[in-house]
Amino acid sequence: MLFSPCTLGTLALPNRIVMAPMTRNRAEGGNVPHSAAPLYYSQRASAGLIVSEGSQVSSSGVGYIRTPGLHSAEQVETWKQVTDAVHAAGGRMFAQLWHTGRISHPDFLGGELPVAPSALAPEGELTTPQGRKKFVTPRELEADELPLIIESFRWAAQNAKEAGLDGVELHGANGYLLDQFLRDGSNRRTDAYGGSYRNRARFPLEVTDAVVQVWGASRVGYRLSPNETSYGIFDSDPVATFSYMAEALSERRLAYLHVLEPIGGHGDSPAHGMRVTPFLREKFRGFLIVNGGLRRAVRRARAGERRGGPGVLRRVVPREPRSRRALPTRGAAERAGSFDVLRGGRARLHGLSPARALAQRLTRGVKLTPGARRTPAPNRPPARSSGPRPRRCPSP
Repeated sequence: MLFSPCTLGTLALPNRIVMAPMTRNRAEGGNVPHSAAPLYYSQRASAGLIVSEGSQVSSSGVGYIRTPGLHSAEQVETWKQVTDAVHAAGGRMFAQLWHTGRISHPDFLGGELPVAPSALAPEGELTTPQGRKKFVTPRELEADELPLIIESFRWAAQNAKEAGLDGVELHGANGYLLDQFLRDGSNRRTDAYGGSYRNRARFPLEVTDAVVQVWGASRVGYRLSPNETSYGIFDSDPVATFSYMAEALSERRLAYLHVLEPIGGHGDSPAHGMRVTPFLREKFRGFLIVNGGLRRAVRRARAGERRGGPGVLRRVVPREPRSRRALPTRGAAERAGSFDVLRGGRARLHGLSPARALAQRLTRGVKLTPGARRTPAPNRPPARSSGPRPRRCPSP
């Protein structure tokens, strides 16, 4: 099922593997993508869909060192090089549109305060161009400022189209601006954009509508993280809040809903709480992408594979080495065709595509006998067979 084709909105995918957005912190001056970005993304073009690293929609939306944007002509020209490389390799790519909101610092903003729905400082600290510093209390956005931010999302969406992307994903997760408006732990407003979950969802949905006007709903996705607690973000009733949001997005017939809710580890549901994804599956009638360390059986149930939805394997799809020393040289990578880091975060050069490397990883160390249960075979390479590849793969 994982390697079977499907249609996501109006985009035909050759398989159901989605490369999740992952911040690389490699942008160059002017927050343009790194010169190696075309190679990096084209190496992963065999995934059904690539979602780019988060790209800020304006200079006021920056919150991390060396992250790319989609708001200047220079950035658009550089992203064109990336999309040309991905398309030449047969891939498809969405841009993730991002505004960090209060997860920023005056060091990034020319001395100005970060903006947020309410003047509530996030927990923790961050790295700025001047070093490690604590978060500051952001400035609460006035109601008449919100149309300007909505316009910045629309402008970035238009720039993504000009850069040759195949669609966009709105980053409404992980405690950033859209997520800050949605949750009552970070939104204490008393106007039309605060209070009930319907009011708190108003601004994220207005942003969604503006982006849909540019791309059409079939080329727009949205990311949520119901139980994410980074930077002190929380909601008193995530089931009600995120169910309403999922239903509202479903009514807009978006291409997909991307939910980050791991089982175990960072972002997992609290011990006293419950998982929200099953409720979102009932509310969102389109494609549901579930992201975060899920076992095969749970992934199939939660993602509603019977509906043909793709799944994200963020812990398995090729990612970055943990150290720069593990990175191959550009010439070596080009000669090898691609590289992956499926073991311990260390890069291994090979001539396989990322999708085929994933299949190899999933079946490594497993002995398959017709009519028998799948039994691990430790320290033993899989036997080569000329027969058909098994339809199902065991969990990694």
